[in-house]
Amino acid sequence: MEISTLTMYHCLAFVWYCFVVYSIAHVRTEERPSEVFLYGGQWKYLTVLNLILQAVFYGVSFLADVLRLIKKLRCAKCVISSRDLLFSVLAFPVSTFVCISFWTLYAYNRELVYPKSLDGVIPLWLNHAMHTAVLPFAVLEILATPHRYPAKKRGVILLGFVAFLYISWVLWIYSVTGEWVYPLFALFSPAGLAAFFAGSLVVIISFYNFGEFLNRMIWEFLSY
Repeated sequence: MEISTLTMYHCLAFVWYCFVVYSIAHVRTEERPSEVFLYGGQWKYLTVLNLILQAVFYGVSFLADVLRLIKKLRCAKCVISSRDLLFSVLAFPVSTFVCISFWTLYAYNRELVYPKSLDGVIPLWLNHAMHTAVLPFAVLEILATPHRYPAKKRGVILLGFVAFLYISWVLWIYSVTGEWVYPLFALFSPAGLAAFFAGSLVVIISFYNFGEFLNRMIWEFLSY
């Protein structure tokens, strides 16, 4: 993709994610089901945190493109390194995990992840912006420009550390409120919940590996 086209794409993606974050942050307070938006507000949900992550990523990508356009190549190189690390370790695997895990659980029993009471609060388009569109955006990013992945061990450790922080946040909220972020967690015993978290970590690491594979295959093919 030409740098001018890439710049426009990243700019539009950045604006889109900022708009989605703004929209979810300004859901009218009086319409929020109290059992859903307790301690931590929207910021306890992986979906919402992922939207912020995507906004940051596309903001950094847009900055890198602008620096390349104005020939500030030395600065651009540093920003591109940050962009690639963000995408490889977090933006792609988390978006993929959010989309696939949400719709899998939604199909099984939506009350476990997205209670029906939210239908009157969050518009259908916003639900899909949060849970569906994130995956096509992530795949399109791989097609738009190549990304340099870190060493496998470093990438997995960074991803695991971020996952540990989020799990700690979930457990902290439960310790304060006695309520789980997702009703699904209440179905598990402590050992079962630990196994669920471990399994989720394995899944998200597999998405990291898939992103690396996809990035390598696509750009090796296009280089011929």
